[in-house]
Amino acid sequence: MGYQDVKFPKDSVFLVTGGAGFIGSNLCEAILKLGYKVRCLDDLSTGKQANIDMFMGNTDYEFIKGDIKDLDTCMGACDGVDYVLNQAAWGSVPRSVEMPLFYCANNIMGTLNMMEAARRNGVKKFVYASSSSVYGDEPNLPKKEGREGNLLSPYAVSKMCDEEWGRQYTIHYGLDTYGLRYFNVFGRRQDPEGAYAAVIPKFIRQFLRNEIPTINGDGLQSRDFTYIENVIEANFKACLAGTEAAGQAYNIAYGGREYLLDIYYGLSQALGVDVEPNFGPDRAGDIKHSNADISRAKRMLGYDPDWNFDRGIREAIEWYKENL
Repeated sequence: MGYQDVKFPKDSVFLVTGGAGFIGSNLCEAILKLGYKVRCLDDLSTGKQANIDMFMGNTDYEFIKGDIKDLDTCMGACDGVDYVLNQAAWGSVPRSVEMPLFYCANNIMGTLNMMEAARRNGVKKFVYASSSSVYGDEPNLPKKEGREGNLLSPYAVSKMCDEEWGRQYTIHYGLDTYGLRYFNVFGRRQDPEGAYAAVIPKFIRQFLRNEIPTINGDGLQSRDFTYIENVIEANFKACLAGTEAAGQAYNIAYGGREYLLDIYYGLSQALGVDVEPNFGPDRAGDIKHSNADISRAKRMLGYDPDWNFDRGIREAIEWYKENL
């Protein structure tokens, strides 16, 4: 269970792109705790220096400020690296609807640059962040790999393109790639600021400030909220997976289903706030319901998440109470 006992060859070097972001900084922290070297590549466009300040001075940590849209930067970052954990991307479905060209350049070409740099540098494993958004309008639950619908946003298009490029690089170039379809990840260091902030940190911050949160839509949409510890485990397990598992994408979630209204009232109760929500319009490109079948990741990667929603949300609330 978990990832604390995973073993890599001594002196293994990891590259985490987007390493100053929410998921990336948690991966950097976990790698250092396990005793391995990590190189962080981030242009700090959405990542934050504050997320990685704690690593400065650690001789096993190196920071490169750079952009994955630049191939030379990617080449230098991959030099001497064993495992790439590619988290660098711009998130947010509604923002992608407003900025399609940028999402193509950053999320597709940037990831392709990283795959090419990893291939040329002889990287052992290339693990990259995909998204549950690739299921689009496919109505059946749980969401299962190989049963995708029409894509509903440029963000979803970018992630599906990444998956196809990953498959091509495994088939044609021998780079072991593993796509991780994250389902609504939450936890420490997730940014509560801005119009495109994820719902859990945004609600917590607003409750702590005695503000009234707005729910987009009717609040009856459901999500497979996934605590950050499970995502860390998935990245490490993918690095240890066999070549037979390469070239595919995997659902990474807990396998639960939480409704937005239930989350709202659960957080308000936990934080001692008694206010009714505001309701706003549906967000463009949003999927109504999301719940993951994680059997393929269990079978092929050995993924075995042990952080359910209730356990994760308790940890997240405590972290935000101390850090907001």
